[in-house]
Amino acid sequence: MNNIKAIVFDMDGVLLDSETICDRCWQIAAKEFNIKDSTSIIRKCLGTNKTDSIQIIKNELGQDFDSETYLKRTSELFHQIEETEGVPLMPYVKECLEYLKGKYRLALASSTREVTVRRQLTQVGIINYFETLTTGDMVTHSKPEPDIYIKACKSLGVKPEECIAIEDSPNGIKSGYAAGLKTIMVPDKIQPFDELMPYIWKVCKSLKQVMDEL
Repeated sequence: MNNIKAIVFDMDGVLLDSETICDRCWQIAAKEFNIKDSTSIIRKCLGTNKTDSIQIIKNELGQDFDSETYLKRTSELFHQIEETEGVPLMPYVKECLEYLKGKYRLALASSTREVTVRRQLTQVGIINYFETLTTGDMVTHSKPEPDIYIKACKSLGVKPEECIAIEDSPNGIKSGYAAGLKTIMVPDKIQPFDELMPYIWKVCKSLKQVMDEL
């Protein structure tokens, strides 16, 4: 651990409990679009940006399916819930960020668009913990491709092997690993499974356990 200089956080499902809201939005939109079961599609899209999500949905539902309109509807529903209920923090977020900021440099690598990332992190009062924000609209292909983590490390001026990625999704774990970072999985909607374990450095039940490990 002596060579670790920075921690790079995912946002959705790690810092914000936004994936619970996403599940609600996708299920509502699925009924409107006569999709019988959207659960497997949601899981495959976790951690990806809009461009990759559109293709995943088409792969699942057919190339003629209007993925862009479907995603636009899920986004509309999300904004409605965000405005009325807010997006809650995951447990121990502020305690973890405060603890780690005293030991490491902190950055964010989220597949969500920059305007949304900045708005949501500002609303919950944690944006100032991060030196840099790398978002899904800054790269062509997001997670599980390594681009976003490579860019995040460059934004700090540190090598990937000097960083730890904290993720909740298989796509995020694979992205961090492919970029050369050590990866910590803090599971949210998906638990670690055998095929994913080679990509994971440590599994922590919560951000409280992350503090204990780091």
